[in-house]
Parts: sequence; C-alpha cells; structure tokens
Amino acid sequence: MDMQQSDFDRLLFFEHARKQAEMNYAKNPLDPDNLTRWGGALLELSQFQNPLESKKMIEDAISKLEEALLLNPRKPDTLWCVGNGYTSHAFLTPEQDKAKVYFDKAAEYFQQAVDEDPSNELYLKSLEVASKAPELHMEIHKHGGLAQQMGGAGSSTSSNTKGSKKKKSGVDMYDVAGWAILVVGIFVWVGMAKANAPPAPR
Repeated sequence: MDMQQSDFDRLLFFEHARKQAEMNYAKNPLDPDNLTRWGGALLELSQFQNPLESKKMIEDAISKLEEALLLNPRKPDTLWCVGNGYTSHAFLTPEQDKAKVYFDKAAEYFQQAVDEDPSNELYLKSLEVASKAPELHMEIHKHGGLAQQMGGAGSSTSSNTKGSKKKKSGVDMYDVAGWAILVVGIFVWVGMAKANAPPAPR
C-alpha cells in the first residue's frame, strides 16, 4: 500500500493512542474518557485496513464506545463517536437494507449528541450529513462499493488505476468514497483532539 508521510504519521499517532488507552483500561476500566479515546483511535485505524479487517475494527470501536456510554450515557463526544462508528460500518455494508439500519442508528446517536450539546457545530453537521449518507451509500455501491473502488484498501489515499481506467465514473467514485472516509476521519480526529485537550482555565 502506497502511504504518504502524513498518513503514516496519523497511523503511528492513533496506534500509540490505542496502545495507551489499552494500558489505561487495564489500570482503570471505568474511565469513560479513556474508552472514548480507545474507540476513536480504533475508528481512525480502521481506515488503514482492508474492508474485512476495517469492519472488525469498527465493531470493536463501537463496543468500546458503548461501554463508555454505560458509564456515562450523556457524554456527547462519545455519542458522536458511536454515530461515526455506525456510519463507517454502514458504508462498508453493501446491502442497502442492512446499511440503512446502521445509518439509522448513527442518526440516533448524532441526535443524542446534539441534544446534549446543541451549540456544537460538529454534532449539528454530522446530524445533517447523516440524512444524506444513505443516498451516498447507494451511489458508491452502485459502482462496486468501497472495497472495489478503493482497490481493497481501507485508506482514503489508496487508488486503483486499473479500475479508474475501466470507467470514467470510477474516478468520481474515488472522490466520493475518499471524501466519505475523510469526513468520518476528520470527525474522529477532532473528537479525539477535543477529548485530549487540557481543560479551559476558569
């Protein structure tokens, strides 16, 4: 897989965050912030996997995030991350009806995040984008899905030149798939940065 330096740096950063969260969990399994960081790191790392491994990693991330919600059910950044997890899972699910279930769950979590923090523009934008996601999913899978469009890799930077030569629309689908994954990745990254930010002075 051809990986640019910035992608490699992101991979290292989130792998370190995942390992740190795993160690912290061994010391204190009842820390919802740590579980949120762990889930967010897994979501970010899932972008570097093949579709099958990516799906497994997303499921693990959702599990960690839902565990965090058992400890603090009204934590908006965790609710938002779970929504991103379900959105990512939906895009990797080729069957429209199954994907819709994941998109609906994502929208519910985004709505809960907005309910907890109505002024957060990121949560509001995620909720807005969630309503358009099934249409984008249908368009992506009409052209062979993310796995085919992205050459079997999970990274938004990968390309499949053979596929893009076969169809002009394939190039457009790379853009759509790349943007879909990039948006989810940015959401997760911003959430992680917010979770790791020092508290504001009083």
